[in-house]
Amino acid sequence: MRHFLQFRDFSAAEFEHLFKRTRVIKERFKNYIAYQPLSDRMLAMVFEKSSTRTRVSFEAGIFQLGGASIVLNMGETQLGRGEPIEDVARVVSRMVDIVMIRTFEQSIIERFAAHSRVPVINGLTNEYHPCQVLADIYTFVEHRGSITGKTVAWIGDSNNMCNTWLQAATLLDFKLNVSSPSGYELEPARAAGVSRSHLELFGDPLAAARGADLVTTDVWTSMGWEEEADARKDAFAAFTVDAEMMAAAREHALFMHCLPAHRGEEVSAEVLDGPQSVVWEEAENRLHAQKALMEYLLLGRVET
Repeated sequence: MRHFLQFRDFSAAEFEHLFKRTRVIKERFKNYIAYQPLSDRMLAMVFEKSSTRTRVSFEAGIFQLGGASIVLNMGETQLGRGEPIEDVARVVSRMVDIVMIRTFEQSIIERFAAHSRVPVINGLTNEYHPCQVLADIYTFVEHRGSITGKTVAWIGDSNNMCNTWLQAATLLDFKLNVSSPSGYELEPARAAGVSRSHLELFGDPLAAARGADLVTTDVWTSMGWEEEADARKDAFAAFTVDAEMMAAAREHALFMHCLPAHRGEEVSAEVLDGPQSVVWEEAENRLHAQKALMEYLLLGRVET
């Protein structure tokens, strides 16, 4: 049994397999060819944070694979009344085949997985967002080929997305340029031991974007930090991904954003809705990449 709690839980070879399966599964979907290898399988989705893309992509994905899903919101379960997460894991995992959790601290999902009898998927925690980066890298592969040896510029908060991109860079052998305002930089412990061929830190976001094959960002204020919104707007004012920043990147560079986006804040409308942006394909690929992920966790390597 395997879990997907961080990006580094899988090997480079496993991700190569997932990218191939995502392409096959997506092509079948686009050509209206039914593919339902998970008939009679049940996915439980546990939400302690609000969601649009994560819920829709997982719920639609398990249905398209022939299975079904059940949603457990914090306020509607005994979790909201203090039942230990370990007890919830012991019970839920006896009734379903796979679990996706969207929660706060990474320790919560790790505790759940430690007591689960079925695979557990991280649908987002404060520290990591591996399903999003899985879809993002597949989107790059779909448009530009292998990401190995390329440069990705992360502009903005060193949040769960940035942490996950760093894991991906070291695992899949590409370079991550990170530029964050003072006080919001990548935690030193995460950068410790990472070679400059995989990570470089910049104070100037324009310098970080220079020569990049992909420029990506996220909202300035993630869920749980709303009380800092005004202070963050001031701190991040010079970190908007705009046309000048995209012009500094390579000629055919792509722009990505995990959404929801705030036009005029972390990204200009000109970039988000422009020709270099693949944010809508990126969002759609959450569906197909997660179908490949669930297939792998439940059935192992499928080659058909």
